[in-house]
Amino acid sequence: FTLNREQRAAFMIITSHLDGDSRCRTGDNNGQLIMCIPGCGGTGKSQLIRALSKYFLITKRMQMMRKLAPTGIAAAEIGGMTIHSFLGEQRNSGKPRTIKPGDSKLEKEWRLVEYLLIDEMSMVGLNLLAKLNRIICAAKHVDPQVPFGGVNVIFFGDYLQYRPVYDAPLHTDFSLPSKKQSGKLPNEKEIQQRVARSLILQINCVVKLTQQMRTEDPRYLQLLERLRHG
Repeated sequence: FTLNREQRAAFMIITSHLDGDSRCRTGDNNGQLIMCIPGCGGTGKSQLIRALSKYFLITKRMQMMRKLAPTGIAAAEIGGMTIHSFLGEQRNSGKPRTIKPGDSKLEKEWRLVEYLLIDEMSMVGLNLLAKLNRIICAAKHVDPQVPFGGVNVIFFGDYLQYRPVYDAPLHTDFSLPSKKQSGKLPNEKEIQQRVARSLILQINCVVKLTQQMRTEDPRYLQLLERLRHG
């Protein structure tokens, strides 16, 4: 795989963390890596995911990685699964997966997983992320206070792309006053959104991809950037 400087930086952080390099393990969360790799379309996020997948494969650690995305198309692009499928539910069924103590199937699904790659983060909502967090913690038999059950999580995407459907985006700022919630106590849905937001705020590593890999035409790049910002 050919990677540019930014892609290589992100690649080295993740693979060095995987290989046990203490310099890549922060003192927060017992060395857990919660990373964000933002970048607009064409900056090589999918290429980086493919390179990481190859590294896990050739080092015989593929069982330690799971690749998820909010849509079928995005999941197919990276050779992964949709988040809903991995959670064992239908996207529009409205029926959450029942989590039972000692669920052997759930435990088996997550037993070896140590790295979770989530693509198209702009379309992942806070409620969906909170649900994923609850299931990982249950599967790993870990205190719910531990982010993502101790699994290392890497987010990829561009917040300026599509937003989640019927859910709050990951960048929702709950410190801002809300007209709807003026004087009201938050309901269960809003509580879970705040829990998920607290997980996002624990991101401890960011590598932004800025180099456009699809084209070098400056005028076309300027046009794309204007379209991106509306």
